[in-house]
Amino acid sequence: MQKPLRYLTIAFTLGVAAANSAVRAQDNQIVHDVEFVLVRDQHADEWKKEDADVAERLAEIRERNGGAPPNIIYLLIDDIGFGEFGIPELNQVRGYKTPTLNQLTADGISFSRMYTEPSCTPTRAAFLTGRLPVRSHVLEAKIVPPEGSGMHADEVTIAEVLSEAGYNTAHIGKWHQGDIEQAYPHNQGFDYASFAMHNQAAYGLMTEEAETQRWGMSNSPDANNGSYVLDKSFRPDGWLLALEAEKGGTAREWGINPGEQMGYEHYEAMNVRFQEQALEQLQRMAAEDKPFFLNYWQMKPIDFSRVGMEMQTDNRGSWVESMQVLDGWFGDLLAEVERLGIADNTIVIAMGDNGTMGQGVPTIGFSDMIYRGFKGHTTEGGIRVSAAITWPGVIEPGSKAGDMFHVSDLFTTLANIAGATRYIPTDRVIDGIDQTKLLLDGDTNGRRDFLHVYDGPSLRATIKNEFKIHWPAPGTAGFKLPVYNLYRDPREEYPLKTEGMWTVAFFGDMLARHVALKETYPDRLETHGVPYGGIDNLRPESEDLVAKYLTAQKLLSAK
Repeated sequence: MQKPLRYLTIAFTLGVAAANSAVRAQDNQIVHDVEFVLVRDQHADEWKKEDADVAERLAEIRERNGGAPPNIIYLLIDDIGFGEFGIPELNQVRGYKTPTLNQLTADGISFSRMYTEPSCTPTRAAFLTGRLPVRSHVLEAKIVPPEGSGMHADEVTIAEVLSEAGYNTAHIGKWHQGDIEQAYPHNQGFDYASFAMHNQAAYGLMTEEAETQRWGMSNSPDANNGSYVLDKSFRPDGWLLALEAEKGGTAREWGINPGEQMGYEHYEAMNVRFQEQALEQLQRMAAEDKPFFLNYWQMKPIDFSRVGMEMQTDNRGSWVESMQVLDGWFGDLLAEVERLGIADNTIVIAMGDNGTMGQGVPTIGFSDMIYRGFKGHTTEGGIRVSAAITWPGVIEPGSKAGDMFHVSDLFTTLANIAGATRYIPTDRVIDGIDQTKLLLDGDTNGRRDFLHVYDGPSLRATIKNEFKIHWPAPGTAGFKLPVYNLYRDPREEYPLKTEGMWTVAFFGDMLARHVALKETYPDRLETHGVPYGGIDNLRPESEDLVAKYLTAQKLLSAK
């Protein structure tokens, strides 16, 4: 990672020593960012007592449930920023309703400072691994297939951690962690997986419907008819729709036949089937004598087409309409949890994965509302989202937390609740902080007061308490660094003047320590492989797509 400021050279040298010292002090423990270690050391005695109390309370909760740890359902919603559910007044402003998600918020704890990564792929990697995605090199939401890369085989996911603790695990819906075999969910800890191979842009924009409805322009394979078009691979055809597999096995594509042109009807049918499979897996796992983890990442509410869409809202934006449908599907899922009699011992988490997509505004019906920025931005509008967690009899209904919470914290927190902390790897940095105390006792009981915000491989911002610095180009003088007060200026439009200059040196030290730890635990490099491996029924057009990709890679490697 480039060092944003020249004056940090000395601080960097000192930071290496501080970082290594902090790591050595944590032998046989989880390795955290130095910034957290410094805070933890300040609260060592207090937190030690709190942790003992938390462990005792978790044991009591298990005892009330026959010794069983809680089931976990994680609902991750694509491209919705802060305020899109859980606040009925903002629903009304927006012109639609999310009754299921609003009730979920009322039944549990909601967060005003839930942070994600700027786009969907890194956010999902942060949740799965408990690590900033720059560490695992899952950096961006790749759009056009094939990719030929993906998550490293030896990343340890929350599914693997929970599996070690005796959980059944199932993943349904969007995945987007790469299209090489090692990166598929059933090879990353899930017992069962049904997942889309790519993100919504491929299914929604590279189709004939996208041409006719002006969502896309000259980007479907059928548009490859220009007078001077020579390269037929520039607009690819034959990408995969959805796969189904079990742990240790190979995958099979479903939902499309050989020779069929991918169309929007395939996308819609895939979403409906994901909902059916989520219900099927819920019923299957609830019937077995093991706790379960259901990871449900629907592709909705992203809908680029309006064909066949039944307008139900005053808003009438395509994504807002789809969001209301999704809220109903979640209602059906949670009603099934009640019917199965497992609600009292089931944690349900619902949240967005990043801000909305600015390129679709205003047609989609969403916007950036309270905070400035969209998907792909590191301003608050790109990384702060609505989130709610319920746990009947444990989390106080209607509670609200202003504590900072990052999506990676779910990894460590859920591992603790599941009694699986010992399966978290100690040979790498884990950025997720255990926030169990916050869930049990509510506001002001969080243990995070900082966050480093990346855009791909580049560190763009750092947050500490209510202050946020936007890291500028290398060589910028320290007194010119833009620092914002997020309470007074939530849209990050008015950098502090003299009253904020005192923060600059502290932010510089934070940066130096953060970068220094990479000397001991360097970020991973990208991993490559053959796309679409490990699939039994690859269509001929998909085989052709892979062949063209490999030909290009062979020519590249020969240079």
